[in-house]
Amino acid sequence: MMIMSFSTGVFAEDNPQSKKDIVDIAVEAGDFNTLAAALEKAGLVETLKEKGPFTVFAPTDEAFEKLLDELDISAEELLAREDLKKILLYHVVPGKVMSGDLKDGMKVKTLANKKVEISLDPIQVNNANVVKADIEASNGVIHVIDEVLLPQ
Repeated sequence: MMIMSFSTGVFAEDNPQSKKDIVDIAVEAGDFNTLAAALEKAGLVETLKEKGPFTVFAPTDEAFEKLLDELDISAEELLAREDLKKILLYHVVPGKVMSGDLKDGMKVKTLANKKVEISLDPIQVNNANVVKADIEASNGVIHVIDEVLLPQ
């Protein structure tokens, strides 16, 4: 499998004809290994390969490392959590929401049936910074974030 880093800029927005879905793009980027493992463990890979559209706030591996340090747990312990699926669904919004659609202070309902709050300047989801926005996929859009969102 070919691995790309964010610095290469080889993403769906560079190729609007891309037929890759959200999962394929995340796996190929190489910075979402923990997210990919969590999606597989929670049984959500097939869901995020469906037609959608979906908006995914995708935490990087670095964001997951930060969470593991804060919670003082291992990646294996995180993947074994009973609420793993709910945590992951908290990162997914139904529909395709591009950064230009966002309004400061808006609250968006996630697939976890809980809302995240959007703020602008800088663009944030709850307290997580959006470090790369509008990565288009065949079934939605990915916004890369620097923290894992935890539902309250």
